[in-house]
Order: sequence, then structure tokens, then C-alpha cells
Amino acid sequence: MKSINPSNLEVIQEFDEMSESQVDQIIDQVHHTWQSWKLTSFDHRAKLLIQLAAALRKNKDRYAKTITAEMGKVLSESEAEIEKCAVTCEYYAENGEKFLATEHISTEASVSRVAYEPLGIVLGIMPWNFPFWQAFRYIIPSMMAGNTCLLKHASNVSQCALDIEEVMLEAGFPVDSFRTLLIPGKKMDRVIENPKVAAVTLTGSTEAGRAVASKAGEQLKKTVLELGGSDPYVILEDADLDLAVSTCLKSRLINNGQSCIAAKRFIVVESIYEDFKRTFMEAMKQKTYGDPLSEVDLGPMASTALRDELHEQVLSSINEGAYCLLGGKIPKEKGAFYPPTILVNLHPGMPAFDEELFGPVASIISAKDEEEAIDLANQSCFGLGAAIFTRDVKRGEAIAQTKLQAGSCFVNELVHSDPRLPFGGIKDSGYGRELGSFGIKEFVNTKTVFVK
Repeated sequence: MKSINPSNLEVIQEFDEMSESQVDQIIDQVHHTWQSWKLTSFDHRAKLLIQLAAALRKNKDRYAKTITAEMGKVLSESEAEIEKCAVTCEYYAENGEKFLATEHISTEASVSRVAYEPLGIVLGIMPWNFPFWQAFRYIIPSMMAGNTCLLKHASNVSQCALDIEEVMLEAGFPVDSFRTLLIPGKKMDRVIENPKVAAVTLTGSTEAGRAVASKAGEQLKKTVLELGGSDPYVILEDADLDLAVSTCLKSRLINNGQSCIAAKRFIVVESIYEDFKRTFMEAMKQKTYGDPLSEVDLGPMASTALRDELHEQVLSSINEGAYCLLGGKIPKEKGAFYPPTILVNLHPGMPAFDEELFGPVASIISAKDEEEAIDLANQSCFGLGAAIFTRDVKRGEAIAQTKLQAGSCFVNELVHSDPRLPFGGIKDSGYGRELGSFGIKEFVNTKTVFVK
């Protein structure tokens, strides 16, 4: 298992793959630790989360540089990722006990209540694009609820995975309350089948989600899946054009364009289509790429394989009639770089409309009116996030709530996760919710207690 710097394609470090016996031993140890961890108080867990936030901030510079080295995002975004993890620790430290407070319900019983009890080991199978945040998004609420955790991270961010294990120990969490498994994805079935693993959460592709859901379903184990997205941003005729362009551009290019909830398809009512296209292209032309440790807007994609896959989607769309307005060519310099790219003249059936383009490629689509724009937005197998831009906020709110088919719908703002709000998708973007009061209840036993 190797970590390869996508900026220069040099091997950062090699890691030994764990044997089956090592994995079994770790699972046994994490399960044993759960037996005592589940009995700890909310106050104790909250104290450790506060210490975890402090440890993350203390080590932020080092962790951020590791993120940038292993997957290529610009350093400022890596630093922001660590800070978001710290903020979420503080949020659940403050609110976790309240979210899981016993609820008393009036019935004919002398006592009837609902209690929230931890399940056991929660296994997280996580991707490389937000190597700290994606992991902490399930670790923090799961640990606050009294579960213990295993992490199978993407192989190209193995040092990030070990850093997470390190910082958990530094914060004071018990040995073996959280462990990393250094094994390839093809060996995950055996881990899911282990009876001491109680539940599984995955962030990744739709194909990976189907495979994990199938295996976990065989074992009757709870799963939460946060999968791919092709988020549509609908720009109506009365939108604030400057706000729409700046917001859409930021969303499309965040994390080098490699985010499930990044804007992918910009669906613009035809009366302002030309103005939007011109303004968006002018702004996109100003974006620079290069060494993510320097003052640039974009670093490399996470690997040359992912870059080449994206380029094939661009070429296939062009072959089917799309027009490349900007970019669309693999740079000559060493590294997994891809330039900011704009495709127009798009319609359903093309990869740039139907598929998730995981990189800095914007698809701009014209719609004759609001109704067609919404129809095109919903014409997708995905349903993770969506956004609507209009000066009529009430109109936008109604469209977001009742017409756009996605787990998160934003008005005049880019789609993003927030520890205070539930996060997740519908359709091929998965099921279940992370974050907020909803996320912490995904991996607990919602138990009825009834006394005659």
C-alpha cells in the first residue's frame, strides 16, 4: 500500500498490509474496549471531545500538510478541514447528551420511555477526498453515543488514517476505542461479516455503496451510505448574476473539484444564459493550478488514473456534441493536474450531464424556463444536493423544499455540510443521515422500555 504525492507522482511512504489475524485481533480489542466505553458518562465523553478539538488544532499544520501531500488539495483547504473537525467535536460535546436524552411517552403503562443505547463497533469505509472530515463525521457522533469505531480508509491516504488514530489517543480516548485497518477494499467483506462489527457507514461511489449494502444486508447490519452526486444549480432569470457566478464557481472548484456535493451541472434559464456563460468563463479563466503548497487556486487531482478517467468523460461528451469552452486538455507538466474546464451544448445522455464528473469541469446547460430547468435538475439518478438562485427568496424556498429532488437544497448559497444539520442523499446518492441530531441516532438502539 502506497501514498503517492499527486503533485510530483513521487512515493511518500509505503505501508504494510495487515494480515487477517491482525485484523481479527484489532476487532476483538475494539469490541472488548466497547464493553467499558459504553458505560462511560456523557460528561466524560464530552470532555474527551473537547480535548480532541484542542489536539486537532495543536497539530493542524502537520495534519494539513499530510492531507495536501497525500491527495493534493491546496493547503488552506486542508487547514480548514481540520478546523471543521474540531468545531464538530465541540458541537457534539455540547449537544450529544441532549440529543440522546431518554424520552418519556404517556401510555397506559406506569412507565413508558424510549432510550438510546449504543450498538457496538461502527465500521467506517471512507474516501480520500476529505480524509479527516469524512472520517470524523461518523467517528465523533458514534463515539459520543457510546460506540467504538474502526476505520478502513482509502489506501492513498493511509498516513491520514494513522494520524487520526494518533490524535484520538493524544486526546485521551481509550486504547482500542478507535483503530485503523490497513487493508484493501477487496478484503472488506470479511470484516463486515465479523459478528462483532455492529454497523457500517460508507462514503464513496454508488457502486461501492451497493456492494457494502449487499454484504451488510446479508448480515442484517445497519448501514448509512453517502454516495456520489451530480448536484444541479438552477439559475433563474431574476438571479443576482454576480452572486450566482461566484457561488457556483466556488462550489465547482472546491477540493480541486473533487467533492460529492460540489456543483456539477449549472442549469440556466435561457434569458440570462449567455450572460451567465460569459461571466462564468471570465471568472474561471482567472483560476490557477499548480503546487498546492504555493499560492494557487487548484492543486492536482488525487491521482493520474482519476484525472484520466475525468478526461475520458470530457472527450466522450465532446464526441457526442458538447463544446469545450475552456480547458479540456491534459497539461504537459508532471503530476495529476487538470485545468479548469467548461462544457456547453449539453443534453441528457452525455457523460457531462448524466454522470458524476469528479474534477474541475463545469457543465453549463440552457433551459427555456423555470419548469424545464427544474425538470432537467431532477433528471438524474443522483439526489445528494441542489441549489436555486433567485432574488425572490420565498419562491426559491418553495422550489427548494417541494420541487428539487435532493437530500439538501440551498437557496442562493452553495451546498455544504454543517454539523448542526442532517446530511445525506436520496436515489443513487444513498440513504441515512449524518450530522445533527439525526446523525447521532443512526447508530443506536432506539429502545422502548415499558413497565406495567
